[in-house]
Amino acid sequence: MRGQVQLMRIIPLTAIAVAGLLTGTMVQAKKKIVVAGPPIAMSENFKTEAQAASAAIKARDAATAGTRIGMLSPTNDFESYVAAALRFELAMLRGDMQAERIALTDMFKTTSVPAKDAPRLRYVAGYLSFRVANYDDAIAQLDYAKTLGYTGIDATLLRADIALRRNKPKDARVYVREALTQQRATGQPVPLAWLDRAISMAYQANDWQEVGQLYRERLAQTSTAEEWRSALTNYLASSGMDTQLQLDLYRLQAANGAMASERDYQAYAQLAEKAGYPAESKAIIEAGRKVGKLTPTQAATSQLLKTVTPKATKELAALPAQAKKAAAASSGKDAASVGDDYFALAQYPQAVEQYRLALSKGGVDADRANARLGVALARSGDMDGAKAALAQVGGNWANVAGFWQIWVDHQSRKSA
Repeated sequence: MRGQVQLMRIIPLTAIAVAGLLTGTMVQAKKKIVVAGPPIAMSENFKTEAQAASAAIKARDAATAGTRIGMLSPTNDFESYVAAALRFELAMLRGDMQAERIALTDMFKTTSVPAKDAPRLRYVAGYLSFRVANYDDAIAQLDYAKTLGYTGIDATLLRADIALRRNKPKDARVYVREALTQQRATGQPVPLAWLDRAISMAYQANDWQEVGQLYRERLAQTSTAEEWRSALTNYLASSGMDTQLQLDLYRLQAANGAMASERDYQAYAQLAEKAGYPAESKAIIEAGRKVGKLTPTQAATSQLLKTVTPKATKELAALPAQAKKAAAASSGKDAASVGDDYFALAQYPQAVEQYRLALSKGGVDADRANARLGVALARSGDMDGAKAALAQVGGNWANVAGFWQIWVDHQSRKSA
């Protein structure tokens, strides 16, 4: 579903935070204020009008607040700062971002901006410039905020938004990845909206390794059947993926109850037949008909069922002899093949036995064998053994094993 992931919006400094700053200012205004120098007092007239303006803003009376602010006549640096801060609050009340940005500029012209607030306010200035499409100033303000020590993740994400507005998706992706790294360093989960944004960018860049990693991170947090289907369907869009890898992803989709359409069942059944597992193909078609996703009148799967049914009978009949041959073989190739057949039939304990035999004899794709051994162990109820086997998987099978590892983790938590 290329490009359909909704990008999260960056939220500016909240009205509550600004109101808190100004409330503190007004409380202090009743006393002598020390601002980087000798004591400064607001004139009685200025103080009266400022307090009235602040009260009107608190009451959400923009008209009165505007009138009161218009009557302010600052005579010193601190009064200029308070007047600009009140204009900023009024602009927020009116939803006028251009006026907010102008008020911030006026605040920055004074020397009374509290040092602890300056970094965050510079970020807010950058955000407002972004919202009014002044991207050069937005970057300049973010750079200024950074020199003042502001390292908020929201600033990193804002840089990503600016890059997107400038049609620089590669730069935007760098910033989004940086934001995810920053968030992970906090020890807190990455918000799903951020992961969705990163997945969309990795998908558009055809970076399937990262698509898989990000989807697994997302599924570790929330894993409904719908979310599993979305993740696996999108990941299966990877071009050139080996048939066996695709098949194990469809098996995972089925294990999560995430087979939701005629297309799901038909694609799975066709893939199983193509991979050489007619009995599995037959079982999937029958399962799809049982839940009403496939019908006996559907031409493609009806013909496929006729093709695989006799082959499935032969496959089952041949297994005992094949297992005997595998036990006597010098390499593990035959045992791995028999293990795959048992796996396709959902006879997991027998599959475990064959995969272990194959790995002990060698001469097989260890990544594939360990991946399926891990799944077979999990489906047999041995979650610890499953985790150990899946942890050994590398190469092209690492992503598939990683998806199954998330499933194993969820099953372990359910059992606990």
